[in-house]
Amino acid sequence: MLKPRSLVIVHANDVMPTNADGVMAFRQNADLYHLTGIQQEETILMIATGLNAEPDHAEILFTRETSERIAIWEGEKLTKEAATAASGIRRVEWTGAFESHFHRLAPQCDHIYLLTNEHLRATTVVETRNDRFIRRCRERYPLHRYERLAPLMHRLRMIKGDEEIAMLRKACEITGSGFRRALGFVKPGVGEWEVEAEFLHEFVRKGSRGFAYLPIIASGGNACALHYIDNNRRCADGAMLLLDVGAEYAGWNADMTRTIPVNGRFTPRQRDVYNAVLRVLRAANERLRPGNTPSAYHKEVVAIMEEELVKLGLIDAGEAASQGPDKPLVAKYFMHGVSHHLGLDVHDVAPSNEPFAPGMVLTIEPGIYIREEDLGVRLENDVLIGADTNTDLMDHIPIEADEIEDLMNRG
Repeated sequence: MLKPRSLVIVHANDVMPTNADGVMAFRQNADLYHLTGIQQEETILMIATGLNAEPDHAEILFTRETSERIAIWEGEKLTKEAATAASGIRRVEWTGAFESHFHRLAPQCDHIYLLTNEHLRATTVVETRNDRFIRRCRERYPLHRYERLAPLMHRLRMIKGDEEIAMLRKACEITGSGFRRALGFVKPGVGEWEVEAEFLHEFVRKGSRGFAYLPIIASGGNACALHYIDNNRRCADGAMLLLDVGAEYAGWNADMTRTIPVNGRFTPRQRDVYNAVLRVLRAANERLRPGNTPSAYHKEVVAIMEEELVKLGLIDAGEAASQGPDKPLVAKYFMHGVSHHLGLDVHDVAPSNEPFAPGMVLTIEPGIYIREEDLGVRLENDVLIGADTNTDLMDHIPIEADEIEDLMNRG
């Protein structure tokens, strides 16, 4: 994928500060992790192609040099041998040696590939290590041809291999364990934050570092706020509880949504809305197939949702037939996307409107949000697209209304 006589440079993420001398938990740059398997800060990957350099300069991994003081205060860091074992890269140097290697190889290359965050929904307000390097690199070598690494990584990462799928399965398995635990805990009067704690306990107990993303534990009308993360209300008798949570495992992420009755029994109206969403999820799975495009797929699913909203009495059939292509009547009750790629990022990367293909992993997450009834229902499973049929990575997690009620009322 690289042009001849090229150099690729990828930096780790920064350790981000909070206040005083505090720092956030470290999260590795997903592209660097994909290429190396290294989770450590201050790591740099250099890849050279077509240069008249020594053979062992084709790949060099730079890692933070450890010391006795670092070992005492922070714990052991990777040795060069351990970095090779984890990454498969034979040439490992300390990060302090990067500048000399870079300035020796850069004059030999024509193209330098650098990394930026090009996710469609990215909002970048903090300068990253990669951003800072881009600025320094262009100042020192203004006449080189600079190339975008992100589109290449998007293409590499959108198709998952067997080991990647195994990690995603494990994340989904842990997520399912957390959901079963929550089913036995939820009852009228519990706090949304207490439900969150039940998930976290189970996730960490099963080997996860915790949530793949900030969890949404939304009871009653809170479920109609798509990104509600306060999780600070008590769950009322007769309300529904929307649970949008996922476990992280070894850097890979699950993304699940379930909506359950707080008291363990659906009302007839709640069950009707719930089953409508479940039918849309299953119909969407039939259309999430190789060759279809995300834009065409979304339109097909919105049309199915429109039929369900008419049956629920939320949309008049005559008005639905005459609404424009943007489907504003549907958007009042279902206003978000149906699916997104999943992997090292919860909203994983892929080329824009790339046709679906075997090996892709996507969510399916339809929802109906009726603000005037304080009722929001969303269901979400993670699906591996196959050549002949899709594989639901969450088929072991309860989703049928009867099964939910049965599990909530045992014992």
